[in-house]
Amino acid sequence: MTRLILIRHGETDFNLQNRYCGFSDPPLNSKGIEQSEKLAAELEAIGVDKVYASDLKRAYETAAIIFKGNSIEKTENFREMNFGIFEGLKYEEIVQRYSKFYRDWIDNPLKVQIPKGEGVRDLSKRVKGRLYSIISRYKDRTIAVVTHGGPIRVILCDALKYGLDMFWQIEQNIGALNIIEYSKKLEPHIVKVNDTSPLSIKEGSLL
Repeated sequence: MTRLILIRHGETDFNLQNRYCGFSDPPLNSKGIEQSEKLAAELEAIGVDKVYASDLKRAYETAAIIFKGNSIEKTENFREMNFGIFEGLKYEEIVQRYSKFYRDWIDNPLKVQIPKGEGVRDLSKRVKGRLYSIISRYKDRTIAVVTHGGPIRVILCDALKYGLDMFWQIEQNIGALNIIEYSKKLEPHIVKVNDTSPLSIKEGSLL
């Protein structure tokens, strides 16, 4: 059995401001650092054999905090989707400027591609290609991948045997923890999805 620990990066100011981040490269903000530290405490007892991270700052910084002391391999294959003309814009700005196009993109992610950006199929191809190469290489070991909402949705769609048209139907919050176990035949068994309980404030912690 191969265990995949799949983590969405901590918060950035882009997330806080509801901006589409994509290939943009903001660092973690103070809350994102705190979230990463909480995940580090949660995962401290779990040994990992290999850690991969998107080469964008927010993912790599999250990985460096959670898996301090481990060697972390950066890979651009696990970058977020390139949002093209949406990059850096707030949700409200996109709706105002590109209202119909944006709705068509959400409703039909396989048929609509953002100008100057990337399609869901393109994202899926680069993410899954790298993922299955890693899983095949590290059979019967534990791997951690720290990445973004888009790549995680692709991986979960694949594990759940959903079509990519379900891409936006999978919730993936900031700092979420997912765990998938793969059999020797690479059949997935999902253990955790979108678990943010490690980020919750413990009762009485504000006293």
